[in-house]
Amino acid sequence: MHKLFYDLHIHSCLSPCGDEDMTPANIVAMAALKNLDVIAVTDHNSCKNCPALMSMAEQYEIIAIPGMELCTLEEVHVLCLFTSLSDAMDFDDYVSSKLIKVLNNEQIFGKQQVYNAMDQCIGEEPYLLINATEISFDQLDEVMKQFHGIYIPAHIDKNSNSLLSNLGFIPPDASFQSAEVKDISHVPDLLQSNPYLNECNIITNSDAHTLASINEPVNFLHVKERSIEGVLEALL
Repeated sequence: MHKLFYDLHIHSCLSPCGDEDMTPANIVAMAALKNLDVIAVTDHNSCKNCPALMSMAEQYEIIAIPGMELCTLEEVHVLCLFTSLSDAMDFDDYVSSKLIKVLNNEQIFGKQQVYNAMDQCIGEEPYLLINATEISFDQLDEVMKQFHGIYIPAHIDKNSNSLLSNLGFIPPDASFQSAEVKDISHVPDLLQSNPYLNECNIITNSDAHTLASINEPVNFLHVKERSIEGVLEALL
């Protein structure tokens, strides 16, 4: 077994709420400085900075999982993680077709920058990525199977944009096997009021929008294999 320190919820400069210095190269360098073993950049409704992230992470021998923070039709935030970059980018195309299109006003919301592996900005996303999509929460089991990924309800203890705040309950036909909390001290109450969660892996991440906010090596997973597949298996 391998003990891997993780942060699986990081926003790059592609998310309008992410600082402009949150380039894929800077994120990986900070993760290396903090001795993290595995990271995921999960931008709002986009995976377009995952190629650069994975290229840079390989140089630092950090496991980088391609991912996204999806905003469902109900405005529930969900972490979506994939075994392969190709699956993530196919999912990116699918989500883009389902995004409710509103042009981004960068003066209000911030820039949405796409970077390449040489840490160069190669474009910007024109449509506001923090909008909801036309993908409902109850579609996620089927959708994630199609794209060979897993989904993790994000920050379920927050009072906005979370499964429990926006839906008010865990759907009886849900089949997610991990859930994220922002504050680990909330877990006992969450388990008591939501019995479904007792069968889940509970993880916590930084939800970082700045380099300094990326987690220190505190949270860890025990995995059979030091790989993307090994990490995702540990979350199932």
